[in-house]
Amino acid sequence: MNQPSAFPWRLASLVLATALAACSKPQPAPEPVRSVKVLTVGTSALASSHEYAGEVRPRVESRLGFRVAGKIVQRHAELGQRVRSGQVLAQLDAQDYRLAADAARAQVAAAATQRDLAAADFKRFAALKDQNFISGAELQRREASLKAAQAQLDQAQAQLAGQANQAGYTRLSADADGVITGIEAEPGQVVNAGSPVVRIARDGPRDVVFSVPEDKVARTRPGSPVAVRLWAGGEVVQGEVREVAASADPVTRTYSVKVSLPAGAQPPLGSTAYVSPQAPGTAGTPVIKLPTSALRQEGQGSAVWVLDRASMTVRSQPVQIATADGNEAVIAGGLQPGMLVVSAGVHVLAPGQKVRIYEERTATAGAARPAPAQPAVAATAAVQPVAAR
Repeated sequence: MNQPSAFPWRLASLVLATALAACSKPQPAPEPVRSVKVLTVGTSALASSHEYAGEVRPRVESRLGFRVAGKIVQRHAELGQRVRSGQVLAQLDAQDYRLAADAARAQVAAAATQRDLAAADFKRFAALKDQNFISGAELQRREASLKAAQAQLDQAQAQLAGQANQAGYTRLSADADGVITGIEAEPGQVVNAGSPVVRIARDGPRDVVFSVPEDKVARTRPGSPVAVRLWAGGEVVQGEVREVAASADPVTRTYSVKVSLPAGAQPPLGSTAYVSPQAPGTAGTPVIKLPTSALRQEGQGSAVWVLDRASMTVRSQPVQIATADGNEAVIAGGLQPGMLVVSAGVHVLAPGQKVRIYEERTATAGAARPAPAQPAVAATAAVQPVAAR
């Protein structure tokens, strides 16, 4: 009896294997080895200085207002006008205060009449007492009436003086020589007592006011010297920190600093000035600096890629940034001199990825030859390029 042939079964298995191989996913192509630029971490001197934009302001600027309430009928001061001490700046409607002064004056007259009558009675009764026509108690009552009338007269005179002052307060006068820097009320407006009407900058010393961030305020202390450069003329004068705010501004979170200018320096009020604090002990300090292109964000902090020369792979290294020095970041922690740090293309790398050092080639005379090493980032930079091998 003939056995069935195994050939059809073998053919079917081969066809099935071929179909399964065709349906399976192809193996992914190996990831290309990226070329990176690296820098050797080193230390260099902190060289850059900070410059802040400020505004020239008067040492004393007063907001003047009326000492009584009323309606403004006249304003004699204009913005930018120079005024003298005692010059009238604005006027209130004083009709009500004049009427009150007239009423107080009438009360003084009435009180004076009552005092005169009491004095005449006392004089007459004193004569009667000398003749023993009245008792001593009656004379004492007349004397008490005279004293009461005199007290009422004194009270009325004090009220008259107060009302006269109230009428005088309807005129707003400059209390010092200066320049009008602000107008805060207009004729026809009803103001309360003490409401600002004009701002006057008194003649005298001037300051430059600027703001510094929280991490720089410790280096700005009262009495420290600063260089002030005026934007308009470019003139540089030496100033001195006069005052540093005790608390930060609630909106900008910066600290206000006032710098006193020399007595001879009188720049225009409101003009722009650039201030460069000359804090001792900062220039020349050895620090580690990196270009900003080497930094990347990782979580809530910053990190860099560190190259392992043995395996030619990169790993992430968290770093702490202290401040900025020009266009470079000053590293406070996380790196040691001698480490190799990727300086470009940091956002396309992954931990453990193999890389090779970038080699720049330039075609010359039909042939290519390696380019020299990359130049340093800056003359005072804390990183030096690594020559390609």
